[in-house]
Amino acid sequence: MSTDLKDLATPAKCTADFCLIPLGTPTASVSAQIADVQRLMKKSGLKYSMHSAGTTVEGSWDDVTRLIGQAHSILHEKGIVRIQTDIRIGSRTDKSQTMEDKVSAVEKLLSSDS
Repeated sequence: MSTDLKDLATPAKCTADFCLIPLGTPTASVSAQIADVQRLMKKSGLKYSMHSAGTTVEGSWDDVTRLIGQAHSILHEKGIVRIQTDIRIGSRTDKSQTMEDKVSAVEKLLSSDS
């Protein structure tokens, strides 16, 4: 099957979990940089949730990956010269599922434990 790459779309919806790590900051704490990223997430209009080791964000593939790239750019503009980010992205076509749906499915199973 031959597909012209310029005509191949990205998924309409995805959920990404990413952990952005600014390197070379003046102190061991990176909370100020993560706060900058969270401000960007809020402005984006995408659905997101910060957790202790990163952020989960939902939206189109293009919007989500653009936003993660913009997180890099905003920190580079603030003088962070090196950033490492781990990203896990999931998409599915059989049903619509939010990040809350995924957690609820597991919590439902756990609630039946005695």
